[in-house]
Amino acid sequence: MAKLVSKVYGEALFEVAVDHGNAIQLMNETAELQKILEDNPDFDKLMKHPGIPKQEKLSMVEKVFRGRISDDLTEFLKIVVTKERYGSLKAIFAYFTELVRESEKMGTAYVSTAVELTKEQKQAVREKLLQTTSYQSFDVYYHVDPTLIGGMVIRVGDRVVDSSIRTKLEDMKKQLLNIQLG
Repeated sequence: MAKLVSKVYGEALFEVAVDHGNAIQLMNETAELQKILEDNPDFDKLMKHPGIPKQEKLSMVEKVFRGRISDDLTEFLKIVVTKERYGSLKAIFAYFTELVRESEKMGTAYVSTAVELTKEQKQAVREKLLQTTSYQSFDVYYHVDPTLIGGMVIRVGDRVVDSSIRTKLEDMKKQLLNIQLG
């Protein structure tokens, strides 16, 4: 159910952003707003509290955000509060961001290596990703995992390329165990 809520509201926000030609701006604004909300847990508690009337919550959204964030985002927050979906806001913003990034051909890659890569190696990975995908830009997040022994694991969306020595050794072990003697 939560995934459906984030999809419906995320798509609605995306549609507004596309109609108004400000998708990237709104994506950046939702990221800033999310950070503000995370830094102010008391506001979050108030907005989620079942004992506070909806009208009071709407008034708080209006007082706190009107003029500080875009009117599109303020109105969206009011709809989310009206429909009692404030608790799904983080998931909604995540889905919306995913839609914007895809529409703008902005990829995200997670790269795990056994050792820290040099600046040149990181640039080579980024260039290879751009050459082998339809994305025009990439945010690449690097992680060192010594258990890989060597090689790397790259994840872009639901695709994974695993060229780690650990995986190759595990595959070899499986093959050897499947060999029947005699």
